[in-house]
Amino acid sequence: MESLSSIQVTAHSDQRTAHTSSTSGDNGRPPSLHYQICNYNGIVDMTSTQSSPSNQADVCANCNVSACATLAAGDGGAVVLLKNCSACLLAKYCSVDCQRAHRSKHKTACKKRAAEQKEERLYSQGLERPEGDFCLICALPIPLPVDDHSVFNMCCMKKVCDGCAIAGQLRGMGDNCEFCRTPVPSDNEAALAMVRKRADVGDSDALDYLGWEYFYGGEHGLEKDVQRAIELWAEAADLGSMEAHFQLGNKYCSGDGVEKDKAKGIFHWQEAANKGHAQSRHKLGVVESNADNWNLALKHFLISAKMGYKCSLDAIRLMFAHGHATKAQYADALKGYQDAFEETKSPERDFARAVEAIREKIPSGWDTHS
Repeated sequence: MESLSSIQVTAHSDQRTAHTSSTSGDNGRPPSLHYQICNYNGIVDMTSTQSSPSNQADVCANCNVSACATLAAGDGGAVVLLKNCSACLLAKYCSVDCQRAHRSKHKTACKKRAAEQKEERLYSQGLERPEGDFCLICALPIPLPVDDHSVFNMCCMKKVCDGCAIAGQLRGMGDNCEFCRTPVPSDNEAALAMVRKRADVGDSDALDYLGWEYFYGGEHGLEKDVQRAIELWAEAADLGSMEAHFQLGNKYCSGDGVEKDKAKGIFHWQEAANKGHAQSRHKLGVVESNADNWNLALKHFLISAKMGYKCSLDAIRLMFAHGHATKAQYADALKGYQDAFEETKSPERDFARAVEAIREKIPSGWDTHS
């Protein structure tokens, strides 16, 4: 019987009623620095004091000063701005000093909540195919894996589905790009010059492509340079490239060309998955299944299966066969996959598949133009 290990992992401010009173400086503040309660009509920017998950009062977690407080006239009359802890949003502070002083008490709860938020984001983001997975001509999602069902044009760094690529040739476009109409480069040197020009101005797709060229070498005349490839992928990832995150995840988890660092590899897969990268989502599912975290694995596989990634559907089928998923869950994944697959269909793509099937039957070496 198959096992999972055999799966190939390919606010506007709200107005508040003010109160009037005065307090003397305490809680470790300098005696010259005292506070008085003032009329408060939404002066504080609530984008930095949004309600925390625990619905705490708007007071500093360290010194208990209220968000309605204002410094005395002698101290400039500035309104106290409480800001959430950026990591967990559980606590609010009136100053960096207060945040530092409270750190030892807040650290455990902060780390716990930050981990919970990270998991919430992981399973609530990247649920739909990203813009780059759609053909720019017919506007339909390209079947997964995208690279197997599309043509990549080095002139504009855009992908066009196989159906639109063949349709363009049949309409007499010849050696011009189907999308931008630029003539196809005549040699490797001209092609690389186009890519480098775009990479020099920070095009993440161009940087990702150069990373491929340097890592594997040879196709367009570049010598293999793994270190340079990793640097290019890292730069592309910083600019938001899902593909670069995916490749870095693959390399760090496998130790291919870099020192093996599984935690770093998983981080890159998570970044790509949050942007809607189905293959990265599937890889995360495999990681969880290998750790026997079946519920988490199922969540990942369901998301990518409903995007149209068959490997994830097959994984859920195996989980169902081994008792790690219910019949209803498998049925849900199957329906989602079928719906996603139907969205990728078009007459032009059917024709392209038929042409490719004929080409595969032609023996190598035959002159198809005679």
